[in-house]
Amino acid sequence: MEKLQKALEKARGQRGGTKAPDLRSHSKQSHLRGKTAKAAVKAPLSLWDDLTPYEPNPDLLLRNRILTLNSEAEANPFDVLRTKVFLLMQENGWTRLAITSPNKDCGKTTTACNLAIGFSRQRENRTMLFDFDLRSPAVADMLGRKPNHGIKAMLTGDVPPKDQMLCLRGNVALSLGNMAISDPTQLLLSKHTADMLDKVQADFAPDLMIFDLPSMFAADDARAFLKNADCALILARAEHTTMAQLDTCERQVAEYTNVLGIVLNSCRHADVEGSYFGSK
Repeated sequence: MEKLQKALEKARGQRGGTKAPDLRSHSKQSHLRGKTAKAAVKAPLSLWDDLTPYEPNPDLLLRNRILTLNSEAEANPFDVLRTKVFLLMQENGWTRLAITSPNKDCGKTTTACNLAIGFSRQRENRTMLFDFDLRSPAVADMLGRKPNHGIKAMLTGDVPPKDQMLCLRGNVALSLGNMAISDPTQLLLSKHTADMLDKVQADFAPDLMIFDLPSMFAADDARAFLKNADCALILARAEHTTMAQLDTCERQVAEYTNVLGIVLNSCRHADVEGSYFGSK
């Protein structure tokens, strides 16, 4: 990861000496939204209790590399990421986290699912996961449960959120897609979509809202939505994402929101210290 940071600093310097993105550069609007959400009274439990329960299949989750349902050694890297994300966002008063990547197959959806499922073990916190990769929704298949109504029906107001979302362990709401949308940019740019998300946030008062977005280079969908997020996490895959792609993606994301951090996925390394879990 240190090599990645040095390479990014070099790339930033080559494009004009710019420093790493300032986490407060977009804070005027997003920080106010975070403060409003933070000050809001917790939503009545009945609102969350009205959501359709989601009962995960542990074997299916493991096959799809979702490892955070329980506290195990395999879940530790995602648990560390979960804690870092939560503390950074809490420090800045942020609620909405977008997850994207430069190109496909970087593990953004897997990471989004692991974060959300991991937060289900933090029972005092309430988290929402939205599958906003509308051209190619994958979260429902990974979790093994498709909703009766698609996410588009909720965003357009045809279906109330309580009838569209599922709920894990009473504190993680899942807004999933049930079919691909051919041209979702208009929906993502719509003021009605922004208003609906504001209403969901006001009504349910989540501590964290996670949005699984498309890859930045796949289409313009991620750009259409990023202005609605307080910050973004960028996923890169070792030996797959080039430094040029990562540098360009970071710069483009920073035009619309705060870059919370970069996660290097599929990185080979030796376990030099051994496992803490199971040791005496």
